Amino acid sequence: MATLRGQALLTALGEAGLGDWQGFPDGIRARFLSGTFTTGLHLVEAIGAAAEERNHHPEVTLAFAYVDVHLVSHDAGGVTDRDMELARRISVIARSLDVRADLAAPVTLELALDTADPDEIAPFWSAVLTCEEDNVEGHDVIDPTGRVPLLWFQDTDPHDPPRQRFHLDVWVGADQAAARIEAALAAGGVVDDDGEAPSFTVLADAQGNRVCICTIADRGSPAE
Repeated sequence: MATLRGQALLTALGEAGLGDWQGFPDGIRARFLSGTFTTGLHLVEAIGAAAEERNHHPEVTLAFAYVDVHLVSHDAGGVTDRDMELARRISVIARSLDVRADLAAPVTLELALDTADPDEIAPFWSAVLTCEEDNVEGHDVIDPTGRVPLLWFQDTDPHDPPRQRFHLDVWVGADQAAARIEAALAAGGVVDDDGEAPSFTVLADAQGNRVCICTIADRGSPAE
């Protein structure tokens, strides 16, 4: 099954008149401004019916004032004609409900980390981000639940750990922090600073890159 990527995908979206949709490396996305929860629910129900008719199912997020839709053919590894056709139908449904798309809203975030040895630190970052050290595909850390962004490793020459100018704050439930820290330590990490635990614990991978495991425990209100 042929897939569409990059400029070919952008061209296909334009030729198909799918102005509601934006192309990304992982598929096509749209945000529809439903305005109210009830209208959004009607839109989601109609999308579900259209998906069932085609036996092709998007990822849909219903919020109070908008609906996000992500389309990709997982079995083909990219965007196919099935996605384009369903996208067209979803746009027609949205217009019938007087719901417009917000072209600026669809965004995906990827994190990149320079390293000369991805294999040494990939299990640590997989454990930090997903609580499992084996969610690594090639040189990417991928969360199968979609909760956190993809992390990829960029090749660089070996060097001493630089002064880190940014780090990740990974927020988890207060009762989940210990398990996340344990998983990271088992995957080759170390505790860099736990002086503020359980509010946050600073961990570092084997190359000195730091990350904070954060919870709301022992934190005051914003006014305090």
